[in-house]
Amino acid sequence: MNSTLVERRRRHVVVSGVSSDAHTWNLVFLQLLLEEMGHQVTNLGSCVPDRLLIDECRRLRPDLLVISSVNGHGALDGGRMIALLRELPELRALPAVIGGKLGVAGAEAGSFGPALLAAGFDAVFEEADGTEAFRRLVGEAPPALEAVSPEPAPALEAAPPAPVSPAGVS
Repeated sequence: MNSTLVERRRRHVVVSGVSSDAHTWNLVFLQLLLEEMGHQVTNLGSCVPDRLLIDECRRLRPDLLVISSVNGHGALDGGRMIALLRELPELRALPAVIGGKLGVAGAEAGSFGPALLAAGFDAVFEEADGTEAFRRLVGEAPPALEAVSPEPAPALEAAPPAPVSPAGVS
């Protein structure tokens, strides 16, 4: 018997730090969060040079690029990186977001959002924003794919328990 199976395609998300940021726990947190949401994640790690990040995006063709910064250089390093990425025709349409501690002066410095959006990011998540807006953006339904299957759909496996994150982690 043929049955129609509607399957949601998992997004492939590349997670990376900026070139000058050696912090890793933020990247691990984002990877676990995205995997919990059902996405496939390639975590490039910390201190990723702009050219390497761009080369990996060209090679992997992800559905989303997520940049995270903890050291306060996210606006500077991220702005430079996204400008280089957007110069390439094959990466111009790649959705890219940045978040975390984007500057060293703190909240009194104002928002880095407008400048980073103008540089080419699709969304900016400031340090104090938390994860709800990011979850909403990433949680938007990926494209549904219809496939005809000659066999019934396999039983769903139980999802692993959700990781517990400390309050205020971004």
